[in-house]
This record gives sequence, structure tokens and C-alpha cells, in this order.
Amino acid sequence: MSSPSALHRPRRLARRLVSRGRARLARADRLTLAAAFVAVATGAFTFVIAATLFRYHSVNHDEGVYLMQAALLLSGQLEIHAGALADAVHPWFFIEDGGRLYPKYNPVPAAMYAVSMWLFGEPRATLAVVAAGNAALVYVLGSTAFDRRVGLAAAVLFVASPLALATSSVFLPYAPTTLLNLLFAVAYLRGVRDRSLALAGLAGVAIGLAFFARPFTAVLFAAPFILHAVVRVAVAVREVEILSPSLPGTVRRHGFTALFGTVFVGVTLAYNFRLTGSPLTFPYEAFAPMDGPGFGERRILGHSEEYTLELALRSNGYALWYLATRWVVAGPLGTLLAFAGGGLATRRWLSGRRALAEGDSGVEPLTERRFERTAGLLLAGVVVSVVVGNLFFWGTNNLLATLSDPTNGLVAGFGPFYHFDLLVPLSIFGGVAVVAGGRGLSRLRVWLASRVTPESAQAIVVAVAVLALFGGALGAAAVVEAPLDRHAAYADKYEAAYEPIESASFDDDLVFVPTPYGEWLQHPFQSLRNDPGLDGEVVYALNRDPAEDFAVIDAYPDRELHRYAYRGVWTPNPNRHVAPKLESLDVREGARIDASTTVGVPDRVQRAVVRLETDRGDGHAEYDVSDPDDSLAVDWSVGPDGARLAGDPNATVPIDPEGDEVIVTVTLVDPAGSTFTYRQEATVRSTDEGIDGDGVEVVWPPERSVCRLVTECGTGGTYIPDDPDAHAEWVVFETNAEANEER
Repeated sequence: MSSPSALHRPRRLARRLVSRGRARLARADRLTLAAAFVAVATGAFTFVIAATLFRYHSVNHDEGVYLMQAALLLSGQLEIHAGALADAVHPWFFIEDGGRLYPKYNPVPAAMYAVSMWLFGEPRATLAVVAAGNAALVYVLGSTAFDRRVGLAAAVLFVASPLALATSSVFLPYAPTTLLNLLFAVAYLRGVRDRSLALAGLAGVAIGLAFFARPFTAVLFAAPFILHAVVRVAVAVREVEILSPSLPGTVRRHGFTALFGTVFVGVTLAYNFRLTGSPLTFPYEAFAPMDGPGFGERRILGHSEEYTLELALRSNGYALWYLATRWVVAGPLGTLLAFAGGGLATRRWLSGRRALAEGDSGVEPLTERRFERTAGLLLAGVVVSVVVGNLFFWGTNNLLATLSDPTNGLVAGFGPFYHFDLLVPLSIFGGVAVVAGGRGLSRLRVWLASRVTPESAQAIVVAVAVLALFGGALGAAAVVEAPLDRHAAYADKYEAAYEPIESASFDDDLVFVPTPYGEWLQHPFQSLRNDPGLDGEVVYALNRDPAEDFAVIDAYPDRELHRYAYRGVWTPNPNRHVAPKLESLDVREGARIDASTTVGVPDRVQRAVVRLETDRGDGHAEYDVSDPDDSLAVDWSVGPDGARLAGDPNATVPIDPEGDEVIVTVTLVDPAGSTFTYRQEATVRSTDEGIDGDGVEVVWPPERSVCRLVTECGTGGTYIPDDPDAHAEWVVFETNAEANEER
């Protein structure tokens, strides 16, 4: 007969198991709640960074491309129909094809930005959602591959990495594509673990969308998973009975993933066909045919290079070194954590120990152990595929600018973003090391408690943990400080440059903008974007040659005209600012335009040279003035037959009737031979509106500049009339023009 204690033993065991299960669920709930907090906080912090540090966007001018593309999608367009104005309104990285303009990038990231533009009128909401989603999915992926504690630690390491912080806060495709890649990885692994057909289908949709967003990035991330699926399918097919009426579950699930992935590959090819006319020609290839993966001559716009394997190894080696030492959390410390975690995981897979289990002292099932090994090996495979695959793309070499200088080029502000997906396995393996370190501290406390008092043991362990956290925080702050400072300086530079435009109130206006980097809108002024229909409250057009500017004016005859200009030279240097101005323009029209120019003269000047010429270059008119007073007035005129200078009445300088520039200069010469030149360039053309059937139009006021020692100094000498600090006190540059119907 059994004793009472023996009778109650199963009951006590059941209570202990229930209690342990409840404790485990409570811990899991706490970890999930903590991960949710990390994700939400990451989204909020990303939004704040995007709205402050990147309020005028970043030095990577691709942001404007995606925002313009998002606006196009919202308006139901894939391209801008600009017609004859295509060159005048050509945005950065758009392809011009017979009057239509379309972006070189695929539309998935832009579609994500368009959603929040439609819902909230603020595309930065998408940045917040993507950043939060990446944090949440890193947690889920780490929990799937190892356990929830690893997942939580991985999420924190991921979001604290400068590469994630900087890249997630701007309108670039890398973080959104990683979101899709992470969704694919989570759905794929859980589909394998749970044998779920629905999750397998979700994995296919996710990687298909990632392919549509960035084909090369998606292929590199998915390569280990594809290899794993092929092996599993091959094994399943080999083991199935020949006459079996149904496919194995493994084949069905992976086939489902492949089916949905292939559907979006087809969508990508259809998009290519719609825009480029060929399903196999991607828009980026139409923009620059030699810009894709591969070795040999690579070329985009005016930049070309012979991309060799040696150069690939060098540039990618630098990129990986910068990633490891500057762009992961805490720099070298974070990288060491990832390597340590990878070693611990490998040791666990090889030994079969349950060092990473969630408190279960029993024997781990073989299938769970195999799944963990598979998930970990796939994450390690992502490291290999991303590192090796990027050797074939010369983009990494371009973002480095100077290979050995991490503070030069785009890498200085964003890190090696083509390797962005490496943050996922690095963070998860780093999470393995963090969790193992926590267990090590717990064992240390137990060991110390047997030798000193429990209070002393607790104090020692807390001190060690605080020192470790403090060191990690210092390392993280050190690596993130420099790029954030650079971005803050860029924001200040653009804030100063945009001041006159932000102060203006536009309503049916046309603004001509300068072309410091060539004939591109949104490069470098990303905020100056047109509406997709080129019919918004303000239309921005490039300030180019006279005939092209008049064509824009003719296309918008009822708009108020302005010219945005600046004094200084625009460079990528964030600390080199310009002095901007926004001038109102009008078109003076008549049989003849009589103009006068009055300039200030300092006391030391003994001679002045007045000269009139045109951009056409057919002759000039000129005269000298001896001992000028403190001001000098110059009269000149322009008619359909040419331009005349009042001091040289016998000289008529012909103009191009389609459009020309009349250039009037007044050069002051001091006794030492130093010169100071007032220069004005008036845009003119002939018309048929005069009394006798012809006349002339002049855009007024002309572009004005003041130059020391030279007669032409570009934007470095732009005259800023309303800034008393821009010029010497004696500098005066006044112009006036009136239409005259007499010849």
C-alpha cells in the first residue's frame, strides 16, 4: 500500500511544473513587452532624428529621388510628363526619354514613403515605422533562432548601431529593404519550424517585394535560404515514394515560397518593360548601363573606373573594417561581442549543450537542436553571401571616396550602407554573447557568495555590470558622435541656404535655381521639388542658357518670376556656407530697352573701364573713364539689331535673336594695378512685338556679381544687395531699365 507522501508526490510535481510554466510565460511576456518598448522607442527616436538632424535631408541626394517618386505614385504616375521642358525640370537620377522623366530606382521604398504621405502628409512616419519594424523583427528572429533573451539583446544592439541609426533616419532604400528581408527570414524559419504553409507563402511575398525594391540586395540576403530550400527539397524528393499521389510537405512549403517570390520577380520585370521597354533592362541600367555588378570598366555619369578584383578586395576590406570599428554598436567592442557570440553558438551546436535554453534543465529535443543549428548557420550564411556578393558591385568603392579615409565620402555620414544587412547577424550573435555574459555574472555572484557575504557578492557583480554598461555606452557614444556632428552641420548649412525661400510665400510662382553640380534639380537642393504635374504653387526650373530660360517663361506666362541665387561656392563641405537671395523678376518688353547701371567707386580708384559684350561673342563696345567720382553711371540699350553702349555710340554688338546674354562690366583700377569689377548679365531675345514688327525682351534685373582682380568670378561674387556685411561699405550696384518704343 502506498504511503500518503507517495500519493501526493505526482500532485506536487504537477504543481511545480505548472508553477514553472507560469514563471516562464511571465518571463516571456516581460521580454516581449521590453522588446515592444524598444521597437516603439526606436521608431519615436528615428522620427525625431529625421525631423531635426535631417530636416533638410542629407548629403546623400538620392533622398530627393525617392520622395519625388513617392509623390508620383500618389498622383497615379510612374513618370513626369515634361515634354519640351524635360531638361529644365530634370530631377537628379531621373532618366529623360522623349520628354518623359522616370527615376532610376524601383518603386517599393518610395511606395512605403507614399503611404505615410497619403495618411499623415508626413513621409517621416514611414521612417519611424520601418525602424520600429526592424527592431521588432530582429527580436523575433533572434528569439526564433535562439531564445527571447537573445532576441531582446540583439534588438538593442541593432538599433544602437550608428549604421542603423543614420540610415534608418533618411529616405533611402536600405532600411526598408532590410525590413522585407527580415520578414522573409522570420517567416521562412518559422515556416520550417512549424511546417506552416501560410508562413511559407508570406516568406515568398516578403522576399519578392525585397527583390522588387533592390534585386541585388535581396538575392544576397536570400542566397543561404535558397540553398537550404533546394537541399531540403532535393532530400524530400529523393525520399518520397515514386507512386505517391501527393507532394511532401517540405516540397509544398518551399514551392509556395518560390511561387510567391517568382510572382514579384514577374512584377519587377513588368515594371521594367513599362518604363524601359525591355523586361530585362532595369531603370538603373537605362540610366547608366555600366553601373551594375561586374568587373572591368564601370561608369556612371562622368565617373568611370576599371573595377578589378584587387580594387574590390581593397575597397570592401576598408568598408568592413569601418563597419567593424565605427558603425556597429560600441565599435570594436560590439564586433568582438558578435564574434564571441558566434563562437559560443558554434560550441553549443557542436557539443549539444543547452547553454542558451530558457531555464529548462531537461534534455533538449533533437529536432529543436537541429532547428537552432540550421537557423544559426543561415544567419552566418548571410554574412558570407553579403560580404562575397558585394565584391562584385563597385558601389562600395564609390561611397568610400578616399579608400583609407573614413571621414571622406558618403561612408563618413552613413557608413558602408551596402552592407546594411550584416547588422542583422552581427546583432543576433552579439545578443548571444550578451546573454551568456549575463549568465556568467550570475555564476560569478554564486561563486563569490560562497567566499564573501551575499551582500558583498551582489555589490561586486553590480559593479562589474555597471562598468561593462558604462564602457559600452562610452564606446557607442564615441562612434556615433562624429557622423551626427557632420549631419548637424549639413542641416545648419541648408537652413541658411533655404532661408529666403522659406521666408517667401508662393502662389503660382516660377523660381529659377542654380546648377552647382550640373543641370539637375534636387542636386544639391533636395527640398526644391516640383509637383508631379509641374503645376504646383511653385515650379522650380534650372537657370540655364537664355533660350532655354525663355522657353520655361513662355510655358508659364502667368506666373510670378523669381531667381534663387547665392554668394559663395557650393561645396560638400558642411562648414562652408553661402549667402542666399531670392530676387523677383519680370520681363521688360519693347522696341528697345534703355538701361542704366550705377556703381560705387572708392577714393583710390584713378581709372574705370566700361565694357559691353554678349555671350554670342561677336565684338564688344568699350570706353575708359579717368578719375571717376564716388559713383559712376553707365547707360546702355538693347534692341533687335543688337546692344549699344552710350559711351561708344558707333559700336553695335549683335545679339542672338533666339536668346543671348548682354554683359556689362565696370572695372575699377587703382594705382597699384588691382581691379574690382561690377558685372551684370542680362538675358535678352528678339521678338516680333515691336511697332515695326520686331522688338526685344529682357529679363530684369540682370544677374549681378562683384569680383576682385578678375572680371568674372561666378557665384563667388554674387551681389547681395540686402546684406550690409556681404560687401564693402562703398560697394553700390544699382540697375534700372525701361521699355522704349522708339528706335
